[in-house]
Amino acid sequence: MSIFSQVAIVGGTHGNEFSGIYALKQWQQNSETVTRSSFSTELFFANPCAYQANKRYLDCDLNRQFDPKLLADQSLANYEQSRAKVLNQQLGPKGDPRVDLIIDLHNTTSNMGPTLILLTLDTFNTQLAAYVSERMPDAVILVEDHIEPIQQAFLCSVAKQGVIVEIGPQPQSVLRHDVMESMHEMTTHILDFVHLFNIDQVPELPEKITGFRYTETLHLPQDASGERIGMVHQHVQDKDFVPVNPGDPLFILFDGSEQTWQGDYVAYPHFINEAAYYDNNIAMSMAERIEINTK
Repeated sequence: MSIFSQVAIVGGTHGNEFSGIYALKQWQQNSETVTRSSFSTELFFANPCAYQANKRYLDCDLNRQFDPKLLADQSLANYEQSRAKVLNQQLGPKGDPRVDLIIDLHNTTSNMGPTLILLTLDTFNTQLAAYVSERMPDAVILVEDHIEPIQQAFLCSVAKQGVIVEIGPQPQSVLRHDVMESMHEMTTHILDFVHLFNIDQVPELPEKITGFRYTETLHLPQDASGERIGMVHQHVQDKDFVPVNPGDPLFILFDGSEQTWQGDYVAYPHFINEAAYYDNNIAMSMAERIEINTK
């Protein structure tokens, strides 16, 4: 892709992640902030009913409903499933979308700082990552390319290109000034880069940057009946993207014993103890550190 003519910024995919919602409200009052001369920008409030209910979702996670098979199944008709089909028609349809780029805004309760999540590492995404990293030294680049974008279930995968702005830590249903500022800053850098990419004026970028690639998801310790028997170890808590070596403690069990990292690689945990994932007993995601080539 060489030209992005239609960009959508989406907030409130999860109704209790407030930064994206209130960023949309601000931009609706001052659209010049997100306007660039080489493309049009639209603002979408993805899950207003969940926001009104002060919940992540009403029936199911909206950000997991955009798998093509789910979108095509008309028997899936609860609120978020139906809302996904509406958004797919407004932004897509997936596979032949009207929108060139979706920037989906999220908060996490985990200590991930400002994180840019990419679904692929093509020229646009690698250069975008380098551009943002150079201007936002505290930004983390996380790559989730274990699934082809067309098969992804994330909302941002509906467009030709999609990225996620994930900022934390922020409690659910709370606003934090520093988190809001980071969301504004990262989104502004993304929009600036898209414009420069469109007019073929991308500045000189570093040839390589550091990033992280998702590898697997770990669950909280459970017994045979599915009852939780432990929690995230204090040595790991709040240390997103800090390396964990094989044999390092990950969990402390309620009987006082430890469970250690049993992987055969140095892992970088993230989404550590994310509150929204407790309904699935998810403790954290793991990643490997990678070098991203931008040339």
